[in-house]
Amino acid sequence: MPLTDTAVRQAKPAEKPRKLSDSGGLYLLVNKAGRYWRWKYRHGGKEKVMALGVYPEVSLAQARERHQEGRKLLASGIDPMADRKRQASAPATTTFEQAARQWWAHWSPSRSTRHADYVLRRLEADVFPEIGGMPAGGIPASSFRDTIKKIEARGALDIAKRALQTCGQIMRYAVAHDLAERNPVSDVRPADVLKARKKRNYARVDAKELPELLKAMESYVGSEYTRLALKLMALTFVRTTELIAARWEEFDLDAARWNVPAERMKMKTPHIVPLSRQALAVLEQIKALSYGRSLLFPGERNHDKPMSNNTILYALYRMGYRGRMTGHGFRGVASTILHEQGWPHEHIELQLAHQERDDTSAAYNHALYLKQRADMMQWWADYVDRRLNGNQS
Repeated sequence: MPLTDTAVRQAKPAEKPRKLSDSGGLYLLVNKAGRYWRWKYRHGGKEKVMALGVYPEVSLAQARERHQEGRKLLASGIDPMADRKRQASAPATTTFEQAARQWWAHWSPSRSTRHADYVLRRLEADVFPEIGGMPAGGIPASSFRDTIKKIEARGALDIAKRALQTCGQIMRYAVAHDLAERNPVSDVRPADVLKARKKRNYARVDAKELPELLKAMESYVGSEYTRLALKLMALTFVRTTELIAARWEEFDLDAARWNVPAERMKMKTPHIVPLSRQALAVLEQIKALSYGRSLLFPGERNHDKPMSNNTILYALYRMGYRGRMTGHGFRGVASTILHEQGWPHEHIELQLAHQERDDTSAAYNHALYLKQRADMMQWWADYVDRRLNGNQS
């Protein structure tokens, strides 16, 4: 007679182990240590006993389901126990890189091609060389820690954080697809292993508030120099000090580039700002006011010195943005929106002049990805235009 839930629940151990039979070789082994589901079957002329779980963690219904799955394999000529061993070995034979590429193929269709390709490139450059050949189911948390610490060591803190986040997504996928038993990345918190970056909290508007700000800038009634400085800052998201001291000799309008010299940069290396069509149009307006002066934005009293560092900030105050927006805030707004739109993190960081600093590459990083950055800057300028004109896309 088949077992019932009541019979299983009330089964108590006796002096000797006993078996409560269900059907088809399935039985409950009851002894002083506990209650265990077992299945006795024959394969290849040999009698075998397969463990199907422990009661009550595995209920009678679940044990029967596992029993039926095993019987289907047996009917197909497959030894259920051998099949279980084969599956158990999957985490040891599937490498992290293989699991990562499976995850990427699953994840990437819902992302922009640009962003998905960037994530894969970062894995290929930073992660696969370190742990790509290790079994997906056998990587200790310390290996993920060491991988991101190596990225951090070259000055790429943000890339290190994103690499850890991506590894966590890959390992969650691996667990869900029986490629690993657990996700060791969950044991590694960025705050515990990476250095904290000192930040100044510059006030900035949210993306949804950008149209209102752009309209306020467009109708600004103060100095025309200040209004145009605000527009150029919004289009280029350079630092305030880099903007107000700009000189015409730094601009190659034919090549649509602004070459900021190293001595004027916070990081003390040259910086290239690709100029969008909109930025070039603003520069033409500024040129019409310059009267041959070398500075784009001369001081009000002394035209041989740049405008005050507070000019942009006070203009924002007059527009009603005290405590809500600063000149530096344009950088944060642009970074947030560009990241949300899937532009590669590395391109954004380079354009913000946050590029990685090391002795061998610092002098050359400013020229990396210029074509891609020019495309990004044109997209940004078009986005600003759309938001100014009320288009939400």
